[in-house]
Amino acid sequence: MKVAIIGAGMAGLACADVLQAEGHSAALFDKGRGAGGRMSSRRMITPLGDVTIDHGAQYFTARDPVFSELVAGWRDQGVAAPWPDVGSDTWVGVPAMNAVIKAMAAPHDVTWGCQVTGIARNEGQWTLLKAGGEVGPFDAVIMAIPAEQAAALLSLHDFAMARIALTARSQPCWTGMYVFDQALVSPSPVVRNAGMIAWAARNSAKPGRAVPEAWVVQASADWSQSHYDTAPGEIADLLLAALAGAIGTAVPAPVAATAHRWAYALSAGTGDGALWNPGIGLGVCGDWLLGPRVECAWLSGRAMAAALLDSAREASKLAALTPRLSPSAA
Repeated sequence: MKVAIIGAGMAGLACADVLQAEGHSAALFDKGRGAGGRMSSRRMITPLGDVTIDHGAQYFTARDPVFSELVAGWRDQGVAAPWPDVGSDTWVGVPAMNAVIKAMAAPHDVTWGCQVTGIARNEGQWTLLKAGGEVGPFDAVIMAIPAEQAAALLSLHDFAMARIALTARSQPCWTGMYVFDQALVSPSPVVRNAGMIAWAARNSAKPGRAVPEAWVVQASADWSQSHYDTAPGEIADLLLAALAGAIGTAVPAPVAATAHRWAYALSAGTGDGALWNPGIGLGVCGDWLLGPRVECAWLSGRAMAAALLDSAREASKLAALTPRLSPSAA
């Protein structure tokens, strides 16, 4: 089969891994300029040099046995390492969170900077619509994107799946990133649930990171929603002040600061795992279908691939059992 996967984050790449291992062709399309998704890292140009800060997912855990084996392989490759400051089963990408996604994407056909605006089905085949033209045909389309983005593409083809996507609303998150020319005096490299701050961490304390001192501050979902349309510069100032309050000491002026709004940061998960319509070859996967963890995105992608492969095998069995009429009999 020739499969198009919209979204080259953890879920999309996990799905592609399984399909490719089974001999199918998977082409991935992602609107981002490079690998990362919710595991993105931001490169900041500062007077102290370029600094890379993880501004998406801060770490991931490994509880599923198969995923744990995969993570051990990433460790052996040097693209992941444990982060004991947070917990006994906590991992980060090295030298940045997006290193894991880069490693997963390397063996696949990924088109970056490609935003799919629609999908069309004609005579049993799919075509992707994008700026500047079309891509296809494909036997199946998998959407590995946030629920809100998936709903818009699904609405004309599978209303039941679109309805599930519409109910799986994601929470926003404002994230501040700061670089300093001196170390902050903090009792811990990590701050959790301190007023408007859901998470703050000394990015430079993670394994494989280099100086200078860098911090990331992520606001709570409620605060992020109430400040959704606030200018990034103002958000950066507010989160920096909140960090000073959380660590209980004055914070020097950063040499570089910025803020990023994640519109679709976290979803509680619908419990569906993955959605698949074998009749038209259309599916959806992502953490929003399972739970708000990196591992959940990986599991959802695997579940999506398994559903597609099962239906492909059933179709092959039916085709083999169908009597073939000779031209004269026809």
